[in-house]
This record gives sequence, structure tokens and C-alpha cells, in this order.
Amino acid sequence: MLYPSFDMPAGQPTLYRPEYVEKVAGMCLAGATDSEIADELGVSIQTLYNWRAKHPEFLDAIRYGKQHADDRVERSLYHRAVGFEYPAVKISFDKDGNPQYAPYREYFPPDAVAAGKWLNNRRPEEWRDKSELNVTGNLAEVIAEARKRAHEPNE
Repeated sequence: MLYPSFDMPAGQPTLYRPEYVEKVAGMCLAGATDSEIADELGVSIQTLYNWRAKHPEFLDAIRYGKQHADDRVERSLYHRAVGFEYPAVKISFDKDGNPQYAPYREYFPPDAVAAGKWLNNRRPEEWRDKSELNVTGNLAEVIAEARKRAHEPNE
């Protein structure tokens, strides 16, 4: 055969395995970043991106895991912003060493920082951090005045 076959791909064989789909979904659900996923799979970040482009099921698994992880954080931020309570149990022991259980409701008050982050992202028009500076006058005069003040002796 004088000419090489174009049916054979060049380069080394892929390290991609179908079982990675379930693995990356779980990693993303646990909050793993793309870099952490690549490290765990023993590949470069570029290889990870190539696999996402070439294997739709791999990309879907990453999207699924990240979406659900983000949803969980969003719910947690919301609850932290408005305050929440949950059932808890205080355990103590009597003089004979027997456990005593006292159920109660643990309460966490609203958190202003969490509320600010929530509103900053959900209603940026009204809540984003912004500074407005209105400058009026002749720019040349403002620069000249600033230079003059810079050269005045301190009192």
C-alpha cells in the first residue's frame, strides 16, 4: 500500500471512558470544578473540554451536576438571607449516666450579607453596588486647580 489509510485516526488512543459520565456527575453534585475533575481523571483541562465537545452524555452529566449543586447553594443562600429554623435535640445525661433527650427548634436569624448578595444578583437594577460620580465644569480648569493645590505648601 503506497498511501496511508485515512480511516485510522492519528495520535494516541483516547483516555475517555463511558463510566466517567456517572463519576463527573457525582463530582459536580459535590461542587467540583472543571480543574478538579480533570485532576481526578488524570487529564489536562483542555482534554476535559475536548471530551465535553465530543461526548454529549459527558457534557450533560457535568451540566446536570453543576446545575443541581448551584440550585442547592441558591436555596441555602435564600434560607440564610431570610432566616430559618430546624428541629434539633439536646442530649444530656442524668446522674446514673442515662441519656436525656430534649427536642427543640434551632433558629438562625436572617443574615444581612446573604440578603444583600441575593438581592444584588436577583435584582441588580435596584441593589447592585454602584457609585455615581457627577463632574461638572471645565476639565482644563479642574486640572489647573488640582496642579495649583499640589504645589501649595502645607500649613
